[in-house]
Amino acid sequence: MTEPDLSALRERAEHGDTSATDELIELATELGDLLELRRLADAGNPTATDELIQLAAEQGDLQELRRLSDRGNATATDQLIELATELDNMDELKRLADQGSTTAAEQLAELTAE
Repeated sequence: MTEPDLSALRERAEHGDTSATDELIELATELGDLLELRRLADAGNPTATDELIQLAAEQGDLQELRRLSDRGNATATDQLIELATELDNMDELKRLADQGSTTAAEQLAELTAE
């Protein structure tokens, strides 16, 4: 897709064209474009948010998952805990446990017991 085509698609999406929004989300997901998905997610699109979380988890992007988790997204928190556990990232698990996540506290306890 050329840049002018992408700009036109974005413009249609911004004016409420749901098929254009869906196409943008699909394209961004296929291309691994976190920035485009973040823009759509920050505009309130739940499908873009879901795709962003999935892509961030696949790419091991702790920062993006943390950003979404800190905004209250439970799915992002779950993915962040899973990724932090896989990476043995005790600092992240402790941060989440300190914020009240019992799942992070349990994972932290399991990792420190090993």
